[in-house]
Amino acid sequence: MRRISLLLMAILMLIVTAGGSPVTTSTDLWQSTRVTDPKQHQLTGTGGYPYRAKSDYVLRELDLRPGDVVVDIGAGDGFWAERMAKFVGKKGTVYASEVEQRKVNRMKERFGDLPQVKPYLCPTDGTGLAENSCELAFLSKTYHHLDADGRVDYLRHLRQVVRPTGRLCVIERYANIDSQRSSHATALSQLVKQAEEAGWIAVRYELMTGMYHYIAIFVQKDLFGPESAR
Repeated sequence: MRRISLLLMAILMLIVTAGGSPVTTSTDLWQSTRVTDPKQHQLTGTGGYPYRAKSDYVLRELDLRPGDVVVDIGAGDGFWAERMAKFVGKKGTVYASEVEQRKVNRMKERFGDLPQVKPYLCPTDGTGLAENSCELAFLSKTYHHLDADGRVDYLRHLRQVVRPTGRLCVIERYANIDSQRSSHATALSQLVKQAEEAGWIAVRYELMTGMYHYIAIFVQKDLFGPESAR
């Protein structure tokens, strides 16, 4: 009986693997929050974008699929746009927005062989994209550059651009941790509050250990129907 059970388990694993679904372990899905070393949360990443070292983790969280349309707001050098392009494929689109023409020109030169990456010059108070045109709005160290008095309105604008089942992802430096660079950071509580005011609900946020940055993912409040009467 034990041999039969083991054989059935092996067959099942082969079927799952053949179907294209990755075989994951519990360590892929879960990480303990227990502090085993007083220094385990201290900064270990280097450079202005230390979290880029965890790009595989970020892209796994985003779960992009062929045909998806993404707007990368404040795309900069196109680091994320290039990686997202591999997931959305030739039938998808990554709008790489920037407010500086020189950065747009550089991305156009860099991504000439990636037609799904579309660098463009965007206004400072919005994306310039049509309503319901994107599955994902992505801001990597961009949120703190938005006008402080217009952030809620900007997030409301993104609700129009992102489809009803789409998402918003923000990566920011954690202001409450690194006070020396608070002008280039945003408190997580502030982001969540402003997002909720604009009609977004946080479904996941997490500190990137050793990076002093967090990732926060939101969906539209309209997805949550009224609580049923008890």
